[in-house]
Parts: sequence; C-alpha cells; structure tokens
Amino acid sequence: MQAVEALGEVTQSAGPLDSKTRALVKLAIAIGALRDGAVHSHSRRALEVGCTPDELRHVGVLAITTIGFPSTMAAMSWVEDIFRT
Repeated sequence: MQAVEALGEVTQSAGPLDSKTRALVKLAIAIGALRDGAVHSHSRRALEVGCTPDELRHVGVLAITTIGFPSTMAAMSWVEDIFRT
C-alpha cells in the first residue's frame, strides 16, 4: 500500500496540471471506465480541491460523445449521488 501511495504522490507532481485540473481528469477517467466507486471517490476529491458541481457535471456531459448517452447517464447518477450526501 505504501508503494501505491508513493506512486500516487509522484504522478500528482509529475507535470504542469494544477490540482483542480488533475481532479477533473481523474474523474473523467473514472467515468470513461464506468467505475462507480471511482466516480464517487473522484467526485468527492474534486469537490475537496475546489471544483464546483457544475464543473463535475461538465466532465460528464463531455463523456456523451465518447461513451454514449446511457453510460454517461449512469455515471452522472454516481456524480449526483455525491451532491446528495
């Protein structure tokens, strides 16, 4: 587990993206992979670094043309779960 955490820290600082952008990218990856737990987790993390609900919703909208409408709607329901908690 320590190795995975260390890898996470290294990848976060490996490039020029700021924390909000990195959080939105991670959310987009989770949405694209249709991983409900990861979408929940990365939605929470994105909010923690200052992303707005509208920014998270925009990430979901961008997925429509990539993963299709039904898959996007499923993923968006996972994002919306976080707003209800």
